[in-house]
Amino acid sequence: MSKVKIGLVQMSCTSDKAANLQRAMDRIREAAAKGAQIVCLQELFTSLYFCDVEDYENFKLAEPIPGPSTDALGRLAGELGVVIVASLFEKRAQGIYHNTTAVLDADGSYLGKYRKMHIPDDPAYYEKFYFTPGDLGYKIFKTRFATIGVLICWDQWYPEAARITALMGAEILFYPTAIGWATSQDEATNVEQYNAWQTIQRSHAVANGVHVVSVNRVGFEQDGAMKFWGGSFVANPFGSLLYKASHDQEETTVVEVDTEATDRYRTHWPFMRDRRIDSYEPITKRYLDEG
Repeated sequence: MSKVKIGLVQMSCTSDKAANLQRAMDRIREAAAKGAQIVCLQELFTSLYFCDVEDYENFKLAEPIPGPSTDALGRLAGELGVVIVASLFEKRAQGIYHNTTAVLDADGSYLGKYRKMHIPDDPAYYEKFYFTPGDLGYKIFKTRFATIGVLICWDQWYPEAARITALMGAEILFYPTAIGWATSQDEATNVEQYNAWQTIQRSHAVANGVHVVSVNRVGFEQDGAMKFWGGSFVANPFGSLLYKASHDQEETTVVEVDTEATDRYRTHWPFMRDRRIDSYEPITKRYLDEG
């Protein structure tokens, strides 16, 4: 099948983990009722974005994967006949935690997980305190409806991650996300940041000839100091927007994409054909100097 209906769940979260999971499941049902076949949730959707502080208590939010949340989502996926892309805080072992996305197939089976490779450390985004960098490499998942690639938030800024995942055969790239504006910033800065975030991901669509689906959270957190900017979107293989969510509303939306468009765009704009893979060895260096 080439035409696939993608469900995007852009929502706000609270400090109640069980309530967040239930709300997400309700939104998945809503998306399925609208015809969604693959539903993507935002990054770390079972909690507030806790990485704004370095607090050991927050490790209690983590769980094994597979585990309770994937079990519940797997049952729902099987009941509804949909694929679910679910971003969770993984406890791998004592003292080892990851920012991880699990994929549940439309029969409810657990297909596997991707662990976030690029881990930021910025004011209000102290992710290195919590997350061990991913060690599973880049991943694709052959679901009932499409072969998908999953990357997570900060991975969005790295063309290498998108390229490798596309080269593995991903027909659609999914980016569960949690990113926002500091409310103390001026409007021009906020607009510039959002435009950069959207542009880099649309460029991945163009460079690789695949659809890109980015799902962000929305609403105020951190006692109003952070406004997660929503703006979830779907871009086609030439970067054109098929859908863009608001910056201040929860939305559950279904967008149809045609994966056969990849062949048409890659044929007429043959970036993949003309890659000079013999010349790319320097990209494995941190920086090209004499050190």
